[in-house]
Amino acid sequence: MPDDIPTNNLRDRLAAFLDAHHVMSLATIGPQGPHAASLFYARDGLDLVWVSEDTTRHSRDLANDPRAAATVAPDTADFATITGVQAHGRVFRVTDPAESLRLRGLLADRYPFLQRMTEAPAELRAAYARVGVYRLEPDTLVLIDNAKGFGHKDTLRLR
Repeated sequence: MPDDIPTNNLRDRLAAFLDAHHVMSLATIGPQGPHAASLFYARDGLDLVWVSEDTTRHSRDLANDPRAAATVAPDTADFATITGVQAHGRVFRVTDPAESLRLRGLLADRYPFLQRMTEAPAELRAAYARVGVYRLEPDTLVLIDNAKGFGHKDTLRLR
């Protein structure tokens, strides 16, 4: 991390970027090899949280090896406008009922369709009730901004 970037400023910039976007690509590794999945997420501090079926490939991979990487980036065709966040760390399935409820609340605040879940068809409500809540606790977050120079990176080490 360059010396001229205060950690708090970088934390604020990372949080703002993550708040401005909605889909992350989560990369895992498992018995079938590497895998990536696109997921809606919410931010809890600088941790990323989402819900997923325990039977999905990425959830099964994480049950065997909690190490993961994630990216969040808007689509662009101009290399000079590439921006994004890269994260890597460990993922944990949230098992505490109160914490799970709190994190589901963060997701509902971010995604209005989750606020209307009581109006959804019974099959969808049942599916949402059985999914697990997951948390990526990043060791490192990297903010990419090619507008500051090709491949410009500001790195925040958390753990």
